[in-house]
Amino acid sequence: MRLFFIFATTLCLNLIAQAGESPYAVKFIPEHLLKNANIVKRAEDIQIEVVNSGESLLHYKYVLTILNENGDRHATLTEWYDKLHEVRSIEGNLYDASGQLLKKVKNKDVMDLSGVDNSSLMDDNRVKVHSFYYKAYPYTIEYEVTTRFNHTFYFPKWIPQEYEQLSVENSSFTVITPADYKIRYKSFNYKEEPVVVTEKNKKKTTWQVKGIPAIKSPFAAPMWNEITPAIYLAPTDFEVEGYKGNMNSWLEFGKFIYSLKKDRDQLPDEVNQKVQQITAGISSNKEKVKALYQFMQQSTRYISIQLGIGGWQPFDASFVGKKGYGDCKALSNYMYSLLKAAGIPSYYTLINAGDDSDDKYLMDAFPSNQFNHVILCVPLQKDTMWLECTSQSKSAGYMGGFTGNRKALLIDEKGGILVETPRYGIKENTQIRAIKGIIDAEGNFTTKINTSFKAQQQDDLHEMLAYLSKDKVKKVLNEELNLSTYDIVDFKYQEKKDELPQIDEQLDLFVSKFATISGKRLFISPNLLNKSTTRLNTEEERTLDFVFGYEYKDVDTIEIEVPQGYELEAAPQPVALKTKFGSYSSSIKLNGNKLYYIRTREQYSGRFPSKDAAELANYYEAIYKADRSKVVLVKNSTSTP
Repeated sequence: MRLFFIFATTLCLNLIAQAGESPYAVKFIPEHLLKNANIVKRAEDIQIEVVNSGESLLHYKYVLTILNENGDRHATLTEWYDKLHEVRSIEGNLYDASGQLLKKVKNKDVMDLSGVDNSSLMDDNRVKVHSFYYKAYPYTIEYEVTTRFNHTFYFPKWIPQEYEQLSVENSSFTVITPADYKIRYKSFNYKEEPVVVTEKNKKKTTWQVKGIPAIKSPFAAPMWNEITPAIYLAPTDFEVEGYKGNMNSWLEFGKFIYSLKKDRDQLPDEVNQKVQQITAGISSNKEKVKALYQFMQQSTRYISIQLGIGGWQPFDASFVGKKGYGDCKALSNYMYSLLKAAGIPSYYTLINAGDDSDDKYLMDAFPSNQFNHVILCVPLQKDTMWLECTSQSKSAGYMGGFTGNRKALLIDEKGGILVETPRYGIKENTQIRAIKGIIDAEGNFTTKINTSFKAQQQDDLHEMLAYLSKDKVKKVLNEELNLSTYDIVDFKYQEKKDELPQIDEQLDLFVSKFATISGKRLFISPNLLNKSTTRLNTEEERTLDFVFGYEYKDVDTIEIEVPQGYELEAAPQPVALKTKFGSYSSSIKLNGNKLYYIRTREQYSGRFPSKDAAELANYYEAIYKADRSKVVLVKNSTSTP
């Protein structure tokens, strides 16, 4: 059934059209919607119709005016689809700055491409893509899309202002359901109640916004949901490929997930035998978990599998045992099965994985499908181990920035229960560096640098070492160090895999012209590798809270041997800052011909009101300047010319 829609601004547009002018002319955009904007959403109308518990329809039409090249990437239409989601029609139009029609697009003009990437073995994802590739700014694009979902497991969300530097002239969102169908919603930054109309056994619920100015997301901003309007939908009763469930509570939602994985834990005989061989002679359950996790890592690899219900249902453990691959669901279920064979209980756990702060947020009072990943929870007698089963290199028990510091849904036969994954704070996320080196008579610096990275401070380095060759690692090092000119003489890494992993790095560097020589004076900036780059804009009024989620501690100890015959002429005073945002200290002293520099910085997590903007800016400015302090040495009078 095709749905028909009328824009809330239809009357206004018709009046403009009757006057002989296009409603999409750029001159009709209100001035306040152009400020800070790369794109103006002129109109948007989204309608979702729930046909029954196993089918829904989506029709949406939107009009975007692209003001400059920074908005171009959002002018491309990208519609993903798969076995559970079909795209029925796509139409589009291109308009110039005066709103005159330049080009029409029909469904046949849209590219239909495979959505499978190199990590996917079995995947029914495809994508329809279209772009006008127009570059005469400003211009306007219009698209109208109709799709069908053969499930009601989740519904599209409404975020009219999806990203920064986009303003919204008009956007509406309507959900049409049978009169007796219960749909739940969670709203953000939308104070009014939605408009609800019931007619002919159907209920229409509508939200609408107008005139939202563009936003430039500031430093340490809260989550996007706190900044701009959003509506999230969730069903109560739902159905997908014959599987029925209820999402009214986390307990009920968990029962559905458990039903998808039930009886999928049978291992091949040879794998069962291998489990017994591996665990024989190991008395500690924790050590058994580590041994079986290592076996799983060595004998399997991650491959994305997205086929219909397979997007949520794991493949049998026997399949993974024989084939040696699986996705996050299949590998977590396989590890669960290995542990079960060893008599160790564990729990399949849903999580929203990602390094972005928004990924860590879970609407715990709004049971719904908020997850994109599966991990495994293993409760032991004295503690709990968490296993990331898609990694072939990560330490057993370590979650890191990808899945740590957030809530997850633990699944058992009784249903689902919200739990916390391990939290990594200032005591765990440490970077301890010791630098020793010699400056020669020309100002060149030969140095050895030893750094220990722990927990989240080692995450990126671990990934680099796991997946890049030594030559490529050296290429990265040659590009990332914050020095003007340097050569890497040698480098070494040693990983200590544990629940709090550590990587020890040794770098041998030659830094040319590290010190500046001018006449009798030697100028040195002793902070070699850890200069803060953050400076806050104090000219714009801050209205949003500051939110810091990542805690860490850095300690740099530097010993620099300078040429004989120099004495200290000028050096910065010690700096000691203690604030609610964090702490910082640095000090410099010359002892004989050795210069000693010590820097310590601690970043705290927390939420701070906008009124703290000046205080925070002063704190960061003080760090910025202290990190660039210079020492001036001068040749003493007894030195040989």
